Amino acid sequence: MTVVRRLIVVRHAKSAWPAEVDDHDRPLAKRGRRDAPAAGRWLRGCGHVPDLVLCSTAVRARRTWELAAAALDAPPPVVHDMNLYHAGARELLDTLRRTAPGTETVLLVGHNPAVQELVLSVARTAADDALARAREKFPTCAIAVLEWQGSWAFLGPGVARLTAFEGARGQRT
Repeated sequence: MTVVRRLIVVRHAKSAWPAEVDDHDRPLAKRGRRDAPAAGRWLRGCGHVPDLVLCSTAVRARRTWELAAAALDAPPPVVHDMNLYHAGARELLDTLRRTAPGTETVLLVGHNPAVQELVLSVARTAADDALARAREKFPTCAIAVLEWQGSWAFLGPGVARLTAFEGARGQRT
């Protein structure tokens, strides 16, 4: 029996742009602090609780996950990876392919344009118009859920189905 894998891709929540703060250290804006917990509630409500979280080390990504995770009953283990901060879609894919075989669902918190390019690359089909919406815009705190059958090593261009593409507050993007 082939295992169904699930990848949940979250773009970090809206960040602030304070003067003289390094890009890596930018905090969340007020809207980001509101949207991130809503993303967690959406994940919990849809039953999309990951086994593992891969998160960029940027402050805005880390804080997005912290606020989202607070809405979950039992937050999963988190790996903060500096390589995800400047990664392109190819590097994100390579990281995901190294996921342990027993892991069924991974949530990735990252940055655009890489997260959008990753989703558009691996999605072959989509529920309703989710693929068109993801192609048009991948806003802050958007959530893409992809599923496929097979191993993490099998994840690649055109192998997954985009089953959901939502805004943090459960709004269609």
